[in-house]
Amino acid sequence: MKNQKNEDAIFLPIMSQEDEDKMYAADYPTELPILPLRNNVLYPGVVIPISVSRPSSLKLIEEVMKKDKIVGVLAQINPDDDEPDHKDLYDVGTVAKILQLVKGPDGNTFVIIQGRRRFTKKSMVSDKPYLKCKVELMDERKVDHNLKITSKLFAGIKEMSVEIVMSNPNLPQEAINALQSIQSVRLLLNFVASNLHVGVAEKQVILMDDDYRSKAMRVLKRLNTESQEIILENDIRSKVREGMDKQQREYYLQQQMRAIKEELGEASFDDDLEELHARADKMKWSDKEKNLFIKESSKLSRINPQSAEYSVQYNYLNFMLDLPWGNKSQESLDLLKAKEILDRDHFGMEKVKERILEYLAVLKLKKNMKGPILCFYGPPGVGKTSLGKSIAEAIGRKYIRMSLGGVHDESEIRGHRKTYIGAMPGRILQNIKKIGSSNPVFVLDEIDKVGSSRNGDPSSALLEVLDPEQNSQFYDNYLETEYDLSDVMFVATSNSLTPISGPLRDRMEIIEVTGYTIEEKIEIAKRHLIPKQLDAHGVKKTQLDISETVIEKMIEEYTNESGVRKLDQVIAKLVRSRAREIAMKEKFGKEVKLVQLQSYLGAGRPRTKYDHNKVAGVVTGLAWTSVGGDILFIESSLTKGKGKLTLTGNLGEVMKESAVIALEYLKAKSKWFSLDQELFDRYNVHVHVPEGATPKDGPSAGITMLTSLASLFTQRKVKNNIAMTGEITLRGDVLPVGGIKEKILAAKRAGISEIILCDKNKSDIDEIKAEYVKGLKFHFVKTMKEVIDLALTDEQVEDPVILN
Repeated sequence: MKNQKNEDAIFLPIMSQEDEDKMYAADYPTELPILPLRNNVLYPGVVIPISVSRPSSLKLIEEVMKKDKIVGVLAQINPDDDEPDHKDLYDVGTVAKILQLVKGPDGNTFVIIQGRRRFTKKSMVSDKPYLKCKVELMDERKVDHNLKITSKLFAGIKEMSVEIVMSNPNLPQEAINALQSIQSVRLLLNFVASNLHVGVAEKQVILMDDDYRSKAMRVLKRLNTESQEIILENDIRSKVREGMDKQQREYYLQQQMRAIKEELGEASFDDDLEELHARADKMKWSDKEKNLFIKESSKLSRINPQSAEYSVQYNYLNFMLDLPWGNKSQESLDLLKAKEILDRDHFGMEKVKERILEYLAVLKLKKNMKGPILCFYGPPGVGKTSLGKSIAEAIGRKYIRMSLGGVHDESEIRGHRKTYIGAMPGRILQNIKKIGSSNPVFVLDEIDKVGSSRNGDPSSALLEVLDPEQNSQFYDNYLETEYDLSDVMFVATSNSLTPISGPLRDRMEIIEVTGYTIEEKIEIAKRHLIPKQLDAHGVKKTQLDISETVIEKMIEEYTNESGVRKLDQVIAKLVRSRAREIAMKEKFGKEVKLVQLQSYLGAGRPRTKYDHNKVAGVVTGLAWTSVGGDILFIESSLTKGKGKLTLTGNLGEVMKESAVIALEYLKAKSKWFSLDQELFDRYNVHVHVPEGATPKDGPSAGITMLTSLASLFTQRKVKNNIAMTGEITLRGDVLPVGGIKEKILAAKRAGISEIILCDKNKSDIDEIKAEYVKGLKFHFVKTMKEVIDLALTDEQVEDPVILN
């Protein structure tokens, strides 16, 4: 008779024999709304409270409260079912009356119900908005002849139940009065069975049993088991109490020994405390930290060293002493040296390196600059993380890298309260402690990969870390006091800005790290990647020579990225192949030939090249992807129909909108193109962007789609070797787009010679080195009319379609 977790039986009202007979003899409807119970079984005469949370159950309670307040109660076979069907419920249940409806302060609904009479479920009537079934009431008077036999066990059951209540401190003593007041065999068995600490299945068996002798024996057997369990629990509790008394006695004796040692002039503190205080004397603490340490160490001196709490407190004090309070690395703000290191470690990136030098220059002048947090944003493999390492080396500070990928618990940033079992400080202070310096360069890698869960939002905790106005008083839950992070130089990296919350993005200065050109990748491979892989695989420089031509082919046919991570892997594979030849004493030439690449690396995949413009409606566009720029072809075709527009190629919503706007603009300006307006109603238009397995989206294909449709309806040829990128409006204005550098480089690789851009993108072209855009001709436009005049020739395509 242990307390149940959810639906506890409460005390029976004293019921006369006459009232009990009326309860069992009363008639109830044969069609009942069904209220499912998860973890309990209702017995006739027993009153229990029920927590109601399911929408269907709430609807049921609302309706029956307006009527007779009668429901049918059935236990669930599987308590985990959230919306059980009639097949998921036991067949035998209890008719119940709702005695009281209670709504808690937290919005939860509770009902107190009393079981009246058993029934058998026959068939389902409906399951919406709640379950309703036809039932057959069970005649309790048929089993009255068993009561005389069972009454012999009556006294034994009552006596054992009272005994359990008296010996179990978890049960209220008022239960004794309730038990002793029961004179009915039925009510006693039902009340005791309802409070047995057994599963729903066993309670259901007791409910279904018509043989009161059998039912009484089941109840008595379970009572005997519970009685033995309570005796065992009390015995264990008694032994634990004895152990605690012994521990307290030992602590008291230890305190006496300390007093005796002090009187004899011997050491009064144990070695642990002496060591902690000796270390504390050397710390650069303010009065606040000193007072906290004294308070916590005093608490340690009062704890028995044998208890678990002692090690928790000792570890906390050790962590407090291990933190580098005010201990700073001696930095060297030599900007010429910093520039030399940045140029040595990173090829290109002029704008990024210039911004870093500006940051360091201000730091040198102000000494304790509370400047913005730098966030390097760009595709994978462009060197964002290694920039942080180079900054640390350039200024002589220690370097910490903390990956935020997959962090979804706020306590990983702020730590746990030390009162919890297994409590740990946050990863920020853990890394500060590990590095032993309070002014390191701290790289927060992959800040866009931070997640959130029911354990809090780590990005919100990072707001305090990255805010120069707040991080001087960063509060870690484990440390329980502020720690100054204002001297830490935080540097963040990110592949995408979209997942970063607005407030967090606002605290950082976003510096875009763009992809590399082919020329830059060749230089990076020669200066960094090849020497690194030769050293990593034990191959000497005299044993392998990779020419610029071979490197360029590897870049073009074996990689497809903005950065150099994949190129590094390809070079590693090539070096491993040479290492195998050397180890197996095979014959090989020092220089790798172009024809050998396939045998070393397998078949490559050439980049997409410009094809031709002989077919109407085929236009070359420029796209930005997470791994760099690329060209894409937009194709259009016409078929007889009713003016339907079809878009294929796994396009996103923005590109679909661009296609619709392009077609509507073409219709509105049909006179410019000498087109009959009725043509748009007689032909279906199909716009397709190849490689349908690759998702495509973004506001940069508008002018390409309009040019494609204009070429299609006019059957005019598109100019040779021309590509374009830009968005349009219904008024025909051309809007600027991003990713220009990557797109231009992709166009050059594909053999494009002319590019159409919005005039507002001219500043993006000016930022690209002249040698990288050599051989390209740019047309800067403001309106779509200029685009059409530049892109379409007066020449008809081969085999034109005659529109009528």
